[in-house]
Amino acid sequence: MIQAAYIHIPFCEHICHYCDFNKVYLKGQPVDAYLEALGTEMKQIVEKTPTSSLNSIFVGGGTPTSLNERQLERLCAIIREYLPFFPDIEYTFEANPGDLSQEKLKVLFDGGVNRLSFGVQTFDEELLKKIGRTHNPDDVYESIAKAKKVGFQNINIDLMYSLPNQSIDQLKQTLQRSFALEVTHFSAYSLIIEPKTIFYQLMNKGKLQIPNEDEEAEMYHLLMNEMEKHGYHQYEISNFAKSGYESLHNLTYWNNDEYYGFGAGAHCYVNGVRSSNYGPIKKYINPLESGELPIMDAHVLSEKEKWEEEMFLGLRKVKGVSIERFITKFGKSPLDIFQQKLKELKEKGLLTIENGYIFLTRHGRFLGNEAFEAFLLDE
Repeated sequence: MIQAAYIHIPFCEHICHYCDFNKVYLKGQPVDAYLEALGTEMKQIVEKTPTSSLNSIFVGGGTPTSLNERQLERLCAIIREYLPFFPDIEYTFEANPGDLSQEKLKVLFDGGVNRLSFGVQTFDEELLKKIGRTHNPDDVYESIAKAKKVGFQNINIDLMYSLPNQSIDQLKQTLQRSFALEVTHFSAYSLIIEPKTIFYQLMNKGKLQIPNEDEEAEMYHLLMNEMEKHGYHQYEISNFAKSGYESLHNLTYWNNDEYYGFGAGAHCYVNGVRSSNYGPIKKYINPLESGELPIMDAHVLSEKEKWEEEMFLGLRKVKGVSIERFITKFGKSPLDIFQQKLKELKEKGLLTIENGYIFLTRHGRFLGNEAFEAFLLDE
């Protein structure tokens, strides 16, 4: 059953040094044609594979709020026209602090958007410049104040740690300033150096210094403790929320549920098939103008692959993997399929099994990748 829809807007007014998402500079791009192509793709896909239980829509990028007011209004109209809306649907737009005028916020709010996700990353001005961000801390305060004034109550802030030359004190200060904003949700990720990014090039030239593993672990420990102290419970390795504000869209991925993916470079998981669209704008638009879908590749998951994904995605949740749900989905118990792996991870103190769930210990959250990789079965 398809639970969610992701919509990709690949346009940015600047490119951050760490970003490896599919994106292009906004200037000179066929934005209007892209939006109409999105509508065409949505119409075809939803007619082909309808759903009766969509619970979240997430518009990401790129920078969706780099669009002007007219384009945002058109995008919202297209989404409302082609995607099914249900009561209490979670409808999120990603935004950059400083991008959102009062007019843009009103367009989004009037279009049914009820959740915003701001890419703050840090409140340290020096670090913001190092990672290629163009906003400043004042922009964050102003944007969130405007959003609340328009009527937005559910607001997420994205934070990053283990940034170049970042200290524990810098992270502490960012967290304290973040908590003062009284938002409902935080996503906090350690920096990962990805290929085809500016940081990757700097690293290869020996010009990038980042915290070592011990320092990164200390930052994560601080993050978890401070979030708990300020009333944000950890429900996933990198996500923290006030009670009742857990992201339904995030949980779609970690629950290994199916979802639509629309737009250039978007990924989709429908009917047991994982597929991805062409990333370049023209390669995405051209097939749709000819009545075809812009799918670059598609992979039908084997039963074994579905078992693996259920485990390493589900273990990202603090609650872990439900044994009963696994049996209902696959007709077999993970305790049988992964008996040896579970035993090894329990002995290492990375994982435990209680009350019908398999979940990482607090120590295991620090070594999540080691635990996840253990569930890749040999052929």
